[in-house]
Amino acid sequence: MLKSSPHDGLRFAFGTLTVLPVRVHRWDRGAARAGMLCAPAAGLVVGGCAAGLGLLLLLLGAGAPLAAVASVAVPAALTRGLHLDGLADTADGLGSGKPAEDALRIMKQSDIGPFGVLTLVLVLLAQAAVLAQLYADSWARGAVAAVASAVAARLALALAARTGVPAARPEGRGAAVAGVVPKAAAFGLAAGVVAAAGAAGA
Repeated sequence: MLKSSPHDGLRFAFGTLTVLPVRVHRWDRGAARAGMLCAPAAGLVVGGCAAGLGLLLLLLGAGAPLAAVASVAVPAALTRGLHLDGLADTADGLGSGKPAEDALRIMKQSDIGPFGVLTLVLVLLAQAAVLAQLYADSWARGAVAAVASAVAARLALALAARTGVPAARPEGRGAAVAGVVPKAAAFGLAAGVVAAAGAAGA
């Protein structure tokens, strides 16, 4: 595996996980490994933007529900709904009750079925409701929650890309990052993120 610098990893993470104008120069396994390890950093920026918009609206006199909806909308905008599309596909595939091959075929389709729509609606409502309550209790709590959730969501990518976890489809996009992160690095990163989130919450 080719060695990659943190710069390569940041480019890979931001270039593939956000709409920010970052060009990815390397697509090899080494760059993918570094990119997945840098994925929480992309989440930190996305979450920071989400919290920033929510706090700005609160400062301008908006209520906690509107600030929460804005904080939920920012990650969707900054990622072109990548995580929401994946969630809907997963819900459609698992909700179909079909064998693995048929479920993967359903997940690959571009349209969204009833399970996907229902899951998206409920998840987005739940996210907005939780953030609204936190913003209403404390602006700082809402902001920390917006950042921590975005970082945790990208941490899940590093954990899913650890060695021993195969790609669902060899020809799929996930195959480019499947198994690139050593287990020790994945769990070490997870421990660091959890510690940082705990410190921020405290």
